[in-house]
Amino acid sequence: MIRNITIKMPLLLILGLMVFNSYCQTIKPFNTTLNFEEADKKANEILQQMTLDEKIELIAGDDMLIRGIKRLNIPPVITADATQGVRLAWDEKGKVKWGVGIEKSTAFPAPILLASTWNPQLSHDYAKSIGEECRAGNIRVLLGPGMNIYRISQNGRNFEYFGEDPFLAARMIENYVKGLQSTGTIATLKHFLGNQTEFKRRRSNSIVDERALQEIYMPAFEAGIDAGALAVMTAYNQINGEWTGQSHYVINKLLKKDLGFKWLVMSDWWSVYDGEKVSKSGLDLEMPWATSLKGIKEKIDQGKVLESDIDRMAKSILRTCFAMGIYNSTKMNGDVNYDAHELVALNTAREGTILLKNSNAILPLSKAKNHKILITGKYAAKFARGGGAAYVKGYNNVVLLDALKTEFGNQIEYKEKPSIDELKQADIVLASIGTFDEEGSDRPFNLPEEDENQILKIVEANKNTIVIVNSGSGIKMTNWADKVAAIIYGWYPGQIGNVALAEILSGKTNPSGKLPISIEKHFENTLGYPYLPTGEEVTDPTPEHEHPVYDVNYNEGVFVGYRWYDSKKVEPLFPFGHGLSYSNFSYKKLHVTPQSFTSDNEVIVSFEVKNTSKVAGSEVVQVYVSDIDSSVPRPEKELKGFLKVYLQPGESKQIEIVLNNRSFSFWDINTKQWKAESGKFRIQVGSSSKEIKLNTIVKMK
Repeated sequence: MIRNITIKMPLLLILGLMVFNSYCQTIKPFNTTLNFEEADKKANEILQQMTLDEKIELIAGDDMLIRGIKRLNIPPVITADATQGVRLAWDEKGKVKWGVGIEKSTAFPAPILLASTWNPQLSHDYAKSIGEECRAGNIRVLLGPGMNIYRISQNGRNFEYFGEDPFLAARMIENYVKGLQSTGTIATLKHFLGNQTEFKRRRSNSIVDERALQEIYMPAFEAGIDAGALAVMTAYNQINGEWTGQSHYVINKLLKKDLGFKWLVMSDWWSVYDGEKVSKSGLDLEMPWATSLKGIKEKIDQGKVLESDIDRMAKSILRTCFAMGIYNSTKMNGDVNYDAHELVALNTAREGTILLKNSNAILPLSKAKNHKILITGKYAAKFARGGGAAYVKGYNNVVLLDALKTEFGNQIEYKEKPSIDELKQADIVLASIGTFDEEGSDRPFNLPEEDENQILKIVEANKNTIVIVNSGSGIKMTNWADKVAAIIYGWYPGQIGNVALAEILSGKTNPSGKLPISIEKHFENTLGYPYLPTGEEVTDPTPEHEHPVYDVNYNEGVFVGYRWYDSKKVEPLFPFGHGLSYSNFSYKKLHVTPQSFTSDNEVIVSFEVKNTSKVAGSEVVQVYVSDIDSSVPRPEKELKGFLKVYLQPGESKQIEIVLNNRSFSFWDINTKQWKAESGKFRIQVGSSSKEIKLNTIVKMK
């Protein structure tokens, strides 16, 4: 049975919803044990004592370990996957591998669900909880957070990331890094860069222009670096013709020069091939073993690689570990507060589950009416989660059926394969559908034909059908979205997230999640179609290593997600930022101060939001900026501020969103810097990218 959760919704929101409204909010990096100069000095002292063989051994991993130097009392460092919790691995004897000192870890909701909360403070708490479990297990490097921008819905790793918008992703990531590293656990930003497909991922070549890299694909990394992240992992794919982990342009130019990163850069597993290029690219650590670096000593003897290149790599590893105090301490003091972490996971699911549709206010389901509720479908009695490196086993895992029975009691009836009569006799039908997404492969946007037909059969038999979707990204819902009574997007909810979903169905929790993506009507209508080689499908069985390198052309440039839909005048099925509530909200009294300003000025966008309903709830207010007089093609609107605000029935609040120079800027490919041009800008305020409530025009002098 499910343990009783006693914290009520209003208290959760009051505690959890923090004012977060501008790009220019200061994020102070974790106070490392040693600053860069001090850590560099310590690293240099050790480096001078190392033999060449020891240096070569240090710069290649040992499975999930960063190697140590026993002779010099430098211990090995344990790393672990990944963004949504600590992925534990067990040996054949049932023992946790690599000397990890914990036997269980919390399975948090998927990062894309975390992004759906639009609550940066919750991202901090989520990551801090993960960091505490890492430290208790003597894990000092988390191989996350992942932050590759959602470009195509078929990408098998979308669930590990933070959606399609660089501003939203950046705000969530900087708080994630702060929360994680506050525990003394190193955050590893991944995957740098341009990793937007898992189809034959080591054979894909992302052709991306400079402006798109800077405006769309790098800001989340920039935010993580500015927040103090101490590690970055390169990607499997090529960028413009070179594998990222051995690309001088990607690492030394984009990452180190443009973003100012100065700490540890590691490869993804088995993703680099040329040891000479690796030694000069800026990479420091090849994982999980020496593959490209095998035989590197002979290349040094031949003069093809300099020992100073190896020194640079080894020194960066040492410097980073000294900075976080990894060589001076091991386990965090005290026991893990798993109950607190589980509550953070539950709060995340409460705030990130999205109500997409609610015809005739069928939800919430009043328990007083004693509805006969039939539940059926894919994840009714089976746990929904993603796979691969992001898989976290968890504990106290609650399947949807059990959560519903706890919430609704004997009103719930489960049928694996209900008959037409059974469907018709139910007052409400809950239909569970979804996908299993994982790294290493993409999956079709369309549901399997059997699943699609089942939904159509159910809704034809009972118009009071509520569809619950568990997936890592968008799926095709066009054939039945207008026929069902309600749609809830539950993503991969983590070990206790189904409790939150049951609460939303009953009304105990008022939904407040908003889409961090756009969900298209048809995949053929999107910017990503076609992205596969001609004639190939995502299910192509050809082994990855036998597949030729193929190009993925980012022809849309900066027009990604809702930017693309706006520019092409294509209506998505559900737009970016969309999400319903059991409350209603009004917007009024928009003021922008000053209305005429220079690029050095901060601009304050203020307006009033009111809860006009009888139900307490939260609204995510969103501020978009449009450049009316731009000299280069720019999106119709771009998210530049947001705030999640909790309001009692009838309550009003004055909201202030602060914009700065970057809010009005684009990347100038001529000057190689951000540029804000004089002219008119439209400030738009709304509840989604399509639901604009207020707007006004301002002028930059």
